Amino acid sequence: MLRGIRKASSNWLGKAIMMVVMGVLILSFAVWGIADIFKGFGQSTLATIGKTEISTEQFRQIYTEKLQQLGRQFGRPLTMDQARAFGLDRQVLQQTIAEAALDEEARRMKLGQSDAEIMRMIYSDPNFRGVAGNFDPARFQATIRQFGFTEQRYIAEQRRVSLRRQIAGTVSAGLEPPKVMIEALSRFQNEQRTIDYVKLNAAQAGTIDPPAPEALAAYFEDRKTQFRAPEYRKISFVVVTPEEIGKWSEVSDDEAKKIFEQNRSRLGTPERRQVSQIVFPNAEEAAAARGRLVGGMSFEDLAKERGLNPSDVDLGTIARSAIIDSAVAEAAFALPEGEISQPVPGRFGVALVKIGKIEPGVEPTYESVATTIKKEIATEQARAKVSDLYNKMEDERGGGAGVIEAAQKLGLSAVTINAVDRSGRLPDGQPVTNIPRGIDVVSQAFNSNVGVENDPIQFNGGYVWYDVLEVTASRERTLDEVKDQVEAKWRDDQITSRLRTRATEMVQKLDQGGKLADEAVAVGSKVETAKDVRRDASLPGLPASAITAAFRTPKDAVGQTAGAGGSEWIVFRVTDISVPAVDLASDDIKKLKDTLQRGLTDEQVAQYISKIEQTIGTTINRAAFAQVTGANN
Repeated sequence: MLRGIRKASSNWLGKAIMMVVMGVLILSFAVWGIADIFKGFGQSTLATIGKTEISTEQFRQIYTEKLQQLGRQFGRPLTMDQARAFGLDRQVLQQTIAEAALDEEARRMKLGQSDAEIMRMIYSDPNFRGVAGNFDPARFQATIRQFGFTEQRYIAEQRRVSLRRQIAGTVSAGLEPPKVMIEALSRFQNEQRTIDYVKLNAAQAGTIDPPAPEALAAYFEDRKTQFRAPEYRKISFVVVTPEEIGKWSEVSDDEAKKIFEQNRSRLGTPERRQVSQIVFPNAEEAAAARGRLVGGMSFEDLAKERGLNPSDVDLGTIARSAIIDSAVAEAAFALPEGEISQPVPGRFGVALVKIGKIEPGVEPTYESVATTIKKEIATEQARAKVSDLYNKMEDERGGGAGVIEAAQKLGLSAVTINAVDRSGRLPDGQPVTNIPRGIDVVSQAFNSNVGVENDPIQFNGGYVWYDVLEVTASRERTLDEVKDQVEAKWRDDQITSRLRTRATEMVQKLDQGGKLADEAVAVGSKVETAKDVRRDASLPGLPASAITAAFRTPKDAVGQTAGAGGSEWIVFRVTDISVPAVDLASDDIKKLKDTLQRGLTDEQVAQYISKIEQTIGTTINRAAFAQVTGANN
């Protein structure tokens, strides 16, 4: 439930489903919070960890929410079958168990967290800020209620997450990647290769005559499953979110101007100044140093004399709010450009402040931000309407009304899709366009059936109700129905086969001393060059498969690989390999070190969690797990 509220766990999603799922570490969920572990869920228990029970229904909710989260991330639903193929089912189970293990360990160690600290965390959470930018109790209550929390339960969950962080921080304290590891990975990442290559495409495959009818029929018979018509479902749904309802709301200029005046400083661009400071232990030393500066000594020379680096002195070009010491901030923003302050008693000593370039702030006009403010106000006001419409929709559904009928009674717009497959495509192969991005209503519909009253999907602070109206079963198509597709696939296979054969012949000639330029001319192509390519490079015209193959090939050796799709093949020679020197002080190395340190931390805490699980005992109800994740379907 907290996954939708808290941003702490947002970093474990990537750009592609495989990278996302395989890149997730158990630790990131166990420490930062992903599940809500409950006791006393009756007889249906999916797992026990020490004295903690995870019920089947609780895990079902966690797992469903994870699928929905990935669906919103990628703009298309993730089916149960896809999730199992990527190992998501096992990972979510492991993550949930790991959380419970850390909670058990926190109880054993008698760790605690004060109410004051928990409240500070809640008050500072940007998810609970209203239009004015401050903590909004009404928004807090509405948000946690949206995710199924009472105030007491949400505070208890925050306390558990905080205790997990305490344990993880203690276990991983002092870890640092060794220098030899940093250097080895840097050399691996930064190695560069230059390759000469020749592309073979359909032109090099030669003329391909149409297949004989009997040959096409035999080809189709061997591959019937590839051309099978998928299952389609007719579905209807209605979306009720603050953003949607906010579109119907009218906000007056008086309301918007009031918010504008309250937040004028936040909406504009604040004045920024180039600030330098030197801190002294007492006022006497600071006064003496100022005298020398007034006498002609430069700020930089004084800093060097005191053994300070430029980074110790130069605060950069910053806004007033970015200066931690309020006394220094007040002095810095009272001085004219180029001036040096009198000694300033601050939190960390007595400071001398010098002002460089001043960038004036920009005051916003009401007209420039009116539209944005009105939208925010309308969305904020709509949150209460969402709750009201939720109750009314549930009442209508409870009385037997379908989604379309209930929506009509409440003046809402329902959407009907006559036929959609599991991947979100219409019978013509085009993706559905009238489902808002991030709503996984298709995958939910394929987990339901005609006549089933479905629970609404939580989405963007609101809800999505849906019905399955009709199911069209999957079936085998006849050759006549898909003849064009079969012919196109047959032709692609012929091209691929011929290109692979021609590329193999070219490689054999090159291995025997032939020249790549001569072979390119012989096949009617040309030699292209890619210089200083890194293994993670993305180059136009050169597919990733060719780069990967080049980094498996020794210098001066040749190789071949498939190109873009099946209609391209690439023959290449590696002409140069270079490895830049490792600069341990560079920003890239610092970033690499941080990445390695996070990895070591994750591994250390994961091992610690594993030991806890072994010590306190873990049992899993495999049958319940299979039932929740669809393995029994």
